[in-house]
Amino acid sequence: MDALRRMAVFAMVVDKGSMNGAARELGMTPSAVSQHISKLEQQHGVSLLHRTTRKLTLTEAGSLFYQGCADMLAAAQLAEQRLLELRDAPVGELRIAAPTGFAGALLSEALTPLLSAHSGLKLRLFFHDEMIDLVDNRIDLALRAGVLKDSSLVARHLADWPNVLCASPAYLARQSAITRPEQLSALQWVALSDRKLGWLAFEHADGSCFTAEPDARLVSNNIVAARQFVLAGMGVAVQPEPEIRQELADGRLLRVLPEWSLPPLAIYAVTPRRDIQPAKVRYAIEALRASLSK
Repeated sequence: MDALRRMAVFAMVVDKGSMNGAARELGMTPSAVSQHISKLEQQHGVSLLHRTTRKLTLTEAGSLFYQGCADMLAAAQLAEQRLLELRDAPVGELRIAAPTGFAGALLSEALTPLLSAHSGLKLRLFFHDEMIDLVDNRIDLALRAGVLKDSSLVARHLADWPNVLCASPAYLARQSAITRPEQLSALQWVALSDRKLGWLAFEHADGSCFTAEPDARLVSNNIVAARQFVLAGMGVAVQPEPEIRQELADGRLLRVLPEWSLPPLAIYAVTPRRDIQPAKVRYAIEALRASLSK
């Protein structure tokens, strides 16, 4: 590292044309600058500069050596500039992991304005319903839902989504009218494997509560596949309302017991480190929070 510092000092001396000029630029004393040059010459056993009372000139060896030192200094300055760009503006490749339920319009609506506003930003998306290792996969930001278990990750709350109990018109047409939560245990259920149904806590608009522990007939590790079975009339399911908003609007899914509500689903932005995040991550988190909380 001392050799690299001496090379940088030498390049600055040549650029400024004097020991004093380099010293002012580097915040050093002229004698310290002179010592760096002397040690560099001793290290390589060649003279790099001709020193006179009026000026400094490069020797043949110094001229050859300067180009490499100047390239090194320019590369260091470029690296520092890129770090500042990453810190201050959203540039580079942004790698986001998300559950497959986000694969539709949810992410595109949130991130398209960000990409349009910053031409230096690239986006790579990874959809997994299973938890993946953010560090091993070089993920900058992950979207996760529900309760987070990994304390080594940093979670930022983005939104609380309403959970909706729903089914297709075809399935409901085959059932007796569902008017009470006590009827739920007799229904067919579709569930996501990493979000076990367990006990479901329902609350009525009048404040009364009911808990149920349904047994799923169909379980999938992919929420989109599970939803297709619900749409096909294979049973009822608990779904995040933003992910099925269009299906509810089209009438392809209907709410079951709409006067009873379930606890919301918390959505988090998760990053693998606690220190300052690059601008691309900070901008993405704000864009996601603004869009997903609607």
